[in-house]
Amino acid sequence: MTTPVYENFINGHFLKNQTGDTFAVKNPATDEVIYHVEIADEFIQNAAIESAKQGFAAWSAMTPIERSRILLKAVAILRERNDELAKVEVLDTGKPWQEAECVDVETGADVIEYFAGLAPAQVGQQQMVGNDFYYTRKEPLGICAGIGAWNYPLQIACWKSGPALAAGNAVIFKPSEETPLGAIKLAEIFIEAGVPAGVFNVVQGAAEVGQWLTANPNIEKVSFTGEVGTGKKVMASAAGSLKDVTMELGGKSPLLVFDDADVSQAVSAAMLGNFYTQGEICTNCTRIYVHKNVYQQFIDELKTRTEQNIIAGDPMDPEVNLGALISKKHQELVLSYIDKGIQEGATLLTGGKALSPASAPSGYFVEPTVFVDCKDDMTIVKEEIFGPVMSVLVFDDEDDVIQRANDTHLGLAAGVFTKDIQRAHRVIHQLQAGICWINSYGNSPAEMPVGGYKQSGIGRENGIETLDHYTQTKSIYVGMSNIESPF
Repeated sequence: MTTPVYENFINGHFLKNQTGDTFAVKNPATDEVIYHVEIADEFIQNAAIESAKQGFAAWSAMTPIERSRILLKAVAILRERNDELAKVEVLDTGKPWQEAECVDVETGADVIEYFAGLAPAQVGQQQMVGNDFYYTRKEPLGICAGIGAWNYPLQIACWKSGPALAAGNAVIFKPSEETPLGAIKLAEIFIEAGVPAGVFNVVQGAAEVGQWLTANPNIEKVSFTGEVGTGKKVMASAAGSLKDVTMELGGKSPLLVFDDADVSQAVSAAMLGNFYTQGEICTNCTRIYVHKNVYQQFIDELKTRTEQNIIAGDPMDPEVNLGALISKKHQELVLSYIDKGIQEGATLLTGGKALSPASAPSGYFVEPTVFVDCKDDMTIVKEEIFGPVMSVLVFDDEDDVIQRANDTHLGLAAGVFTKDIQRAHRVIHQLQAGICWINSYGNSPAEMPVGGYKQSGIGRENGIETLDHYTQTKSIYVGMSNIESPF
């Protein structure tokens, strides 16, 4: 059977490349090629820039309220097609339908809706300076590039396009080559909603296409989501033309469970923060520090629930709550970390092997895995694994566990479970992380800024401050009296 071939989406329509080069996309749950995508060659790249220039001219000339109305139409279409788009995400990523159906599309639509509402609210300032005065304007940057990750393809495309378009910019978006279809669907929806052609273009390919975007002098800003090493390369490339950058990178986030915590709730958070989306979430709390007084209770309940409540299999089955990892290569990487954990002396509480569920025997599955007897210097405790692998550690002293939690070059997220309100705030204020939760984990509403400390990122996505990151301030001085000149 012939698989579909998708072209790049430029200037409001699909555009064929000139080299004929394509790449294959596999369904992670079946190991089968489901479609091919054309790579953005030089012809496509040049067309994308010209298209974005024209799109920016038309889009930035509209009033903010006009842009807002069009974006809200796109939101309505996204919500209307939730199930159709969720299926695209499941087939591309291998994540369970029960997640994609209620999270991936909905949260993306929420962000575009949020920024559509903010668009008309952007204002400048005015101030008298003697008899003269100045005023400021918030103006769009121009052409912005978005580079997405494969774990939440449509959501990330929405998170990057929402504020960029609301502020009046044009966007050239490169999705991950592992999961390229969601961004194409979003581009089609923007056109249907009335966004002018060229305002949102999609170019396809791997690292070389991303490098072209980050180095191109016509692009004013790059927003990147991915791992730390790649983020450093993106930033170095962007520095050549002094581009603004937003970086949402990796994490090795701690969850601190104190002895007065609701242990069942803490177990729920730990499981959510390690096994949701097969563990392929950058904010996951893969280091669980449990107070010694509740440690045994915690791991007993964790083991029971992990072994009894998790169902792996065909991700399109609504009962399945553990999907396939993104690729065979990534599955092997996760399994190699598990082997290293055993070699370094950690004890497997549960899991640790590849899975071959009856309903998806060829998929890239790994059992939900929990290590105990972990030490802070172990590889599995220090490095981001990006799979369903949890490390549980014991602590006794509050100051000591804060120091241990912060002993990393990463600082994306952190969580605290305690019923002591003073302790909760005292501890969370000392944790070096940009996204924190108290008696909760993982929630990331459109209203809340998200981003990392240290090497976990630069800038923020979502929240009111993000709109400023997609604008530049123009100051205008107005002379109201004669110029005093010595000439």
